[in-house]
Amino acid sequence: MNKFENLLALAPLVYIFHHTEEHIIFNFREWRLKYFLDNNFLSTEEMLMRLIGVFLIILFIHLSTKNRPSALIAIFFLIGSQVVNAVFHLFFSFYYNDFSPGSITATLLYLPLNYFIIKAAFNEGFLRNRIEVVMLFFLGCVTFALFEMLGPEVLAISTLFCAFYYVYSAYIMKTR
Repeated sequence: MNKFENLLALAPLVYIFHHTEEHIIFNFREWRLKYFLDNNFLSTEEMLMRLIGVFLIILFIHLSTKNRPSALIAIFFLIGSQVVNAVFHLFFSFYYNDFSPGSITATLLYLPLNYFIIKAAFNEGFLRNRIEVVMLFFLGCVTFALFEMLGPEVLAISTLFCAFYYVYSAYIMKTR
């Protein structure tokens, strides 16, 4: 179960557990509105469907190609949607001294799963050095911050950029 693609396959399930904590057990949207702008007009269920849908497409591409560009896109997507999300929950829980719904699954599921995914990516040669992880984390932070400031359009734009990166890396660079 410690293979990269097996661990990737767990990510959609973890989204569901996280969503359950945020919106079924607790009320994350109510907590969020106390401290942040209301710029996400999508329902939480639609956001969950979009995240899982986009990630399943990324997973399918990676399972079909098993190449480095698809692995890097999967890692970027998970860092931006799970790891940075976990940091967000934990940081703002302490900053506002107010429990952020989602912190439990972010800590117990998002962070460990993504640690094992990154570790497997190193073991299987998809990641070459720690600088790549830092860059992916930076890009994930920027994407998450833009999503929080501008709304769900950022998901569509970042997905489009990932598609361009994939075509460029997997096909154009390969022919040179």
